[in-house]
Amino acid sequence: MSAMMQPQIILLKEGTDTSQGKAQLVSNINACTAVADVVRTTLGPRGMDKLIHDDKGSVTISNDGATIMKLLDIVHPAAKILVDIAKSQDSEVGDGTTTVVLLAGEFLKEAKPFIEDGVHPQNLIRSYRIASNLALEKVKELAVSIEGKSLEEKKSLLAKCAATTLSSKLIGGEKEFFASMVVDAVIAIGHEDRLNMIGIKKVPGGNMRDSFLVNGVAFKKTFSYAGFEQQPKKFLNPKILLLNIELELKSEKENAEIRLSDPSQYQSIVDAEWNIIYDKLDKCVQSGAKVVLSRLAIGDLATQYFADRDIFCAGRVTEEDLQRVAAATGGTVQTSVNNVIDEVLGTCELFEERQVGNERFNIFSGCPSGLTATIVLRGGADQFIEEAERSLHDAIMIVRRAMKNSTVVAGGGAIDMEISRYLRQHARTIAGKSQLFINSYAKALEVIPRQLCDNAGFDATDVLNKLRQKHALQSGEGANYGVDINTGGIADSFANFVWEPAVVKINAINAATEAACLILSVDETVKNPKSESAQGEAAASAMGGRGRGGAGFRGRGRGMRRR
Repeated sequence: MSAMMQPQIILLKEGTDTSQGKAQLVSNINACTAVADVVRTTLGPRGMDKLIHDDKGSVTISNDGATIMKLLDIVHPAAKILVDIAKSQDSEVGDGTTTVVLLAGEFLKEAKPFIEDGVHPQNLIRSYRIASNLALEKVKELAVSIEGKSLEEKKSLLAKCAATTLSSKLIGGEKEFFASMVVDAVIAIGHEDRLNMIGIKKVPGGNMRDSFLVNGVAFKKTFSYAGFEQQPKKFLNPKILLLNIELELKSEKENAEIRLSDPSQYQSIVDAEWNIIYDKLDKCVQSGAKVVLSRLAIGDLATQYFADRDIFCAGRVTEEDLQRVAAATGGTVQTSVNNVIDEVLGTCELFEERQVGNERFNIFSGCPSGLTATIVLRGGADQFIEEAERSLHDAIMIVRRAMKNSTVVAGGGAIDMEISRYLRQHARTIAGKSQLFINSYAKALEVIPRQLCDNAGFDATDVLNKLRQKHALQSGEGANYGVDINTGGIADSFANFVWEPAVVKINAINAATEAACLILSVDETVKNPKSESAQGEAAASAMGGRGRGGAGFRGRGRGMRRR
């Protein structure tokens, strides 16, 4: 009786939402599976695109897993983990973002029946970690190095990696054209780590094949004043002066006051102003530069002055473009025109202004340090060009990764099937429950070839059975067999040049396993609705208090004389 009379212990604030135990874990798994289902259909060369329309009215058409995950406004706390792994895959490797979300979703889906049957999540996590380590070792074992090849061979190998990435994108129809362009751009910047040294400029109009690569820097013609058209638009081996100052008459500071006792002094002040600007312009001309670029405005007086002396100038050049010109031409951005020596001037073989579509571009080519490249993209619709830019970003990242970690594996689901076979074999040697868990991990890896078939409209069961049979051959000759998207059968992915850098697969398996283990280890979610409303009230009261204070004490600031 006394036990029944004990008061209930209230630990958390009233209104706190707590859910725990098995039901909570299953609900988290269901949420993650739902997120994976959203991007499921975008996988592979025959993947569909998603049209995402946000509250501001802007429309994005994309097939890139990371872009879709960012634009989906996911509020479920556990499902947000999938968004994070897609972002990390994108920033680390550039491609494989859909793969990583799909794998994580599938690992959880395979774990769900075990959880429902009462298996402790920690047992699953332990087995998944073991399986993940075995899978990574197998990937490294199967990877083929492309080191030690000549530049031409390496170029064609890198182009094949880029083509594999681009085949699943909107510009897949022109993948050879863009793949070679991407490889040239990445080789042009060498071992430079900053990705922004490859600029991508978008010009609507024309078709995809009108896109071109500039071995140097290209940027859109900036805002210009009268006199601009009289400037020469083409130079051979010009010296280039880069500035971060404005070359125009400065307006005086606000409330500036000059007291004059004699009207004739006024003219000397006006003359001084003109002398300052002319002095700056003279120094620019004396430096011997033929092209003057500035991040700030170059006014109409300066534009006309340079035009009279056959010098090209452009003001309001964006910071990013100016830095790229500096890196390419070997110049240094100056914050003063005093003492401009030859060492700070850049140079290039050819500078010209060229019409691209209805835009005019300033193009610097044949740069000495050659650490930059610019891709000018053409296309019909704005959304199309945006998606083409995202696709090229993925391809550029992949080629950079392949250059640094020069090992590749077979794509098209081949590597996944091979790891799956290896794990199933290994599972048989283990006694106890973990045999089942490693088996389920192996089954989850088959989601990649299965989804490739589903997205292309083939019979997934039929193709997977053929693949299993090929990979089970004792001789090991079937290890590189994957889905053949063109015929609906199976083919040797390596022979068909469907390659991807090993680092993509390693990162994807790592991130997906980590995410799955993280979600499996959560058994309680505590949500405090009061804290959110309390924050809102605090902000509102602070604003209100400030407003009232301002109204009460108006006019009591400085001791101003009352007239």
